[in-house]
Amino acid sequence: MAKDMTLLWGSGSPPCWRVMITLEEKNLQGYNQKLLAFEKMEHKSQEVMAMNPRGQLPAFKHGSYVLNESYAACMYLESQFKSQGNKLMPDCPAEQALMYQRMFEGVTFTQKMADVIYYDWKVPEGERHDSAVKRNREALSAELKLWEGYLQKVSGSFLAGKAFSLADVIVFPSVAYVFRFGLSEERYPKLAAYYNSLKDRPSIKASWPPTWLENPQGQDMLKDI
Repeated sequence: MAKDMTLLWGSGSPPCWRVMITLEEKNLQGYNQKLLAFEKMEHKSQEVMAMNPRGQLPAFKHGSYVLNESYAACMYLESQFKSQGNKLMPDCPAEQALMYQRMFEGVTFTQKMADVIYYDWKVPEGERHDSAVKRNREALSAELKLWEGYLQKVSGSFLAGKAFSLADVIVFPSVAYVFRFGLSEERYPKLAAYYNSLKDRPSIKASWPPTWLENPQGQDMLKDI
């Protein structure tokens, strides 16, 4: 079945990583894949545009079905391969409700993270303002404190219940990303514990960004957040 799947992806991209973790969790190794370089603008290539006219990664296809939004691809794979590999959606209504809530809150987490990390890349030099940088950093700090609080309320190692779920698939890559960019483990001990408890999970280890393996030393952009 995996041979009918194609994934075009970029190293370190949380949306790409989510799909790769899900494919590993569902035992769908052996899919067709191609690693593209963002810095070479390969995500704007004709090959990507043919699958994803937005010119973004991931670009994912199963047979004739195209799912380029990472949430959609992850939910589709869990739905279509429920009985294969690890179950990623709890049956318990309370845990399922929490899973969906944390999954979709992950959109805000990722956006606030990107507003800080990619500010200089997204905003032309003449339009940058120190006040906007300060506001973005304060918004990210508040967001991280929210997640620190969520993790204080859970009894295990996962975001929504007793087992690894789609909430973890979606949110873990963004948590890994903030620590890659220098977030203080001392200042956010619950987020750090969550990150450290999951980073060696087989699906996460197997899909770890190759550029991070090549250069384990991250950046310190978020050290003061």
